[in-house]
Amino acid sequence: MIPGMNKKQMKQMERQMKKMGMKMEDLNGVTEVIIRFEDKELIIDEPSVSRMDVMGQETYQIEGQSREVELEYEVEIPDEDVEMVANQANVSEDTARKALEECKGDLAEAIMKLNG
Repeated sequence: MIPGMNKKQMKQMERQMKKMGMKMEDLNGVTEVIIRFEDKELIIDEPSVSRMDVMGQETYQIEGQSREVELEYEVEIPDEDVEMVANQANVSEDTARKALEECKGDLAEAIMKLNG
């Protein structure tokens, strides 16, 4: 249901939409919607969700309070990478590993950080 519309207005809109080949329905029982980005998630708990079908193309409308969750990925760093960074930057392997972890495994960035 669209906020601010009474039942009569909603029925009129549904009839007009049907004439144009559009179908809209509320999805009941949805408990959570998650929108995933590379580095975070947008989570909408207890949302109100509607689906609209326009000539085979589905569109969703989501209403509710959202919260952001930052994602943290643990990067696996091969021993060969640690050794390479340690040799290139002339540092210990422990220092090289820490730099690689801070740079999320990016070899070039870790070397530049240690040489900078």
